[in-house]
Formats: sequence, C-alpha cells, structure tokens
Amino acid sequence: MRGAMSDPPLTPREAIAAMRIHAPTERNPKLSRFLENANGSLRLKARWHMQQVTATRMDMNDHSWVHLQIVLNRALHLFRLLHRAGLESSMEKDFSMSHKDAEVVIAGGCLLHDLGMSIHRIDHEVYSLHLAADLLDELLEKVYEEPERTIVAAEITHAIIGHRKGGRPLTLEAGIVRVADALDMEQGRSRVAFETSLPNIHSLSAAAIDEVRIVPGQERAVRVEVAMNNSAGVFQLDNLMATKLRGSGLEPHIELIARIDAEHEKRLLKVYQI
Repeated sequence: MRGAMSDPPLTPREAIAAMRIHAPTERNPKLSRFLENANGSLRLKARWHMQQVTATRMDMNDHSWVHLQIVLNRALHLFRLLHRAGLESSMEKDFSMSHKDAEVVIAGGCLLHDLGMSIHRIDHEVYSLHLAADLLDELLEKVYEEPERTIVAAEITHAIIGHRKGGRPLTLEAGIVRVADALDMEQGRSRVAFETSLPNIHSLSAAAIDEVRIVPGQERAVRVEVAMNNSAGVFQLDNLMATKLRGSGLEPHIELIARIDAEHEKRLLKVYQI
C-alpha cells in the first residue's frame, strides 16, 4: 500500500488523478463553468499538489485540494446565508452585477488562495497573486467576456491577498474567503501551523475541535457553532478563528459560539462567544 515509508512517492500525474472539486452550484451556470475549468486544469492541479508537498516538507497541516474544497463549501454556505439575510455583495453594489458573479469570485479566492505555498510558506499570499494571474484567463474562459473577465479576476486576487494575517478585505466576498479559510479546523485540521511533532498547545488545541457548524444566527445573520471536547480548543479559536474574523468586515454579521461537552474535564469554560 502506498504511503508506507518504503514506498516510492506518487508521480505528479498519479498525485493529481483523484483531484476533483465538488460544490453545490444552485443553478449558477457561471459557477458551474468555473469549477469545470478548475477541474480540467492540469496546471492548477499541479500547483495544488506542490502546495501540499511544501506543507509536508515543513511538517505543517493539510494544504491540499481537500482543504480548498472544505473552504469553498463553507464559504458558499456563509455567503448564501448572509445574502439571504439581506447583505449585498460587492459585485452587486459596485458593478451592478449579480450575486452569482459574487459566488465565482468567492470560488476563485478559495481555490487559489494557497497557490503560493507551492513556492514557499513565507509570503505565500503574495506569490499566490502572481500564480493566480497566470491561471485566471484559463479558469474564466467561457465564463466571462471582457471587460467583466478582468473585473472578476481583480476581485478574486483581492480575495486572495485579503486572507493573509494582516489582510484587510474591502469586499464582502474577500471577507468570506478569509473567514472560511479558518473554518477548516475540525478534528485536528488546524490552520495554525504545528511548530513541532511533539504535543504542544497547537496540536492539543487542534485535537480539541470536534465539529464546526454554520447555521442561521439568532442575534446576527450567521452563527458559527464550535463543539469542543477540551478547553484547549480556545487557543485555536483565539489564534485562528477570532483573528480571521476580526478585520474581515463580517464582525457585525457573524456570531461565534463554542461549547465544551466533555465529562472528563472540569468545566472551566462552557460557552465562548465573540
């Protein structure tokens, strides 16, 4: 079985063979076409493979196409809840385009935001911009004509740079990509890099997150519910989720609730809320 220490690594063609992004398009033909183009691009998939190779070399968490699919599905769920609650996308507000165009921007930001990891972790967000620019004409082919194609490409690259730690998203779409990136944290899928293979606060906190749910909110448009088995998960929420939410522009619209349901530890914290 491949994956054992003695087995050779997959060839590039073998590594990308299983890659296929799935997401609910909800009768959005532009989004469907964009995803078809992404799934048909060997160049894009090769970059996805390389970004995970870099993560493996650095003993980091998953940065593969699986991460991108999780982020995309959560981002679309977030956007649809926010839009149904009355929030207007930047594509509608600034260009008199449609919420369906906003979904293409969100999808592009999600699928391309970590491309720079194929070069290096340091400054990967900036590298992602250059690599995305090289791919966007191909990905937006038969989706948009000019000048709309350039507008959508520009908004996608804005969403990419907005996901960095010090990023300042200026659009609803970019804020959603930033927050959704942090929501891939269930059962050890931390977005906070592990600094060592030994148990530490990063690994303990990541293992404490059992489930993340995105539902309509009670006090705000969206409620993110995080189920934890240990209070160590608060480190994950403070250093990842809260950091990405603050400065995203979505703070007034998203409530983050964390609960600890574990009989084995003294309940120092029952509910964490921002």
